[in-house]
Amino acid sequence: MQIAISGASGLIGTALTASLARDGHRVLRLRRGGITEGDEIGWDPEGGRIDAPALEGLDAVVHLAGEGIGERRWTEEQKRRIEQSRTRGTAVLAAAIASRERKPRVFVSGSAIGIYGNRGDETLTEESEPGDDFLAGVVRRWEAETRPAIDAGVRTVLLRTGIVLARSGGALARMLGPFRLGLGGRIGSGRQWMSWIALEDEVRAIRHVIETDALAGPVNATAPNPVTNLEFTRTLGEVLHRPTLLPTPLFPLELRYGKELVESLLLFSQRVLPRRLEASGFRFAQPLLEGALRSELRRA
Repeated sequence: MQIAISGASGLIGTALTASLARDGHRVLRLRRGGITEGDEIGWDPEGGRIDAPALEGLDAVVHLAGEGIGERRWTEEQKRRIEQSRTRGTAVLAAAIASRERKPRVFVSGSAIGIYGNRGDETLTEESEPGDDFLAGVVRRWEAETRPAIDAGVRTVLLRTGIVLARSGGALARMLGPFRLGLGGRIGSGRQWMSWIALEDEVRAIRHVIETDALAGPVNATAPNPVTNLEFTRTLGEVLHRPTLLPTPLFPLELRYGKELVESLLLFSQRVLPRRLEASGFRFAQPLLEGALRSELRRA
């Protein structure tokens, strides 16, 4: 297969690219501001430009690019960057895909379980209504930008990913330092649900939706066994053989990142199930948290 990937140098994109290359597939990386050359396709999402002819006849386009949501305080300017980095890039790709005579067979557009908002103990599936907070609004508008590809008849998958567990980056990588020092602990009450997925299963899920013609629309990419923050904390402590007795103080985090970001990313509760993924025949390599953590840390 020939597959174009935006965000190919990110956490998920790097792992996906390596997996596809190992199996002999050709990966074309979307490169910002560059020209199309070799296995790189030039694009400028902020400027609304892409080398659309380079997408002609591809098997798939996987869109993973976007500003990190937890890197800095959510000022109004940062919120604008978070949203526009997702909506503009998706709009550019969807329009380019729709314009091709020989269109890509499938468009996998990265999305997030943030669309569901803060839902307590409610079990969430692809049929659940969206939330009404900042991130939920961003994801709704992000997904809406895929419409040109859908209207052009291209099978489009909105992959709503949860917390990706990887030793090399993301949430788990940031947790490992404090936990190894014995300073890790529950956040807030610890009752909030965390919907996670091992990096290896995230890559497998993307490849599965590319190859499964019956899948289109929203697909939750989360392990089938979400856990509370308290359970996550205890499990990671056990895997690292460290105590997890003291709760994580929120004030220093709020001082650095702001209350809204801390509440949205650390205290919101989302109990998400991968109903459509499992119904399509996907089987998780790491369905349980302890096994996922041990596997990832062993791999490192």
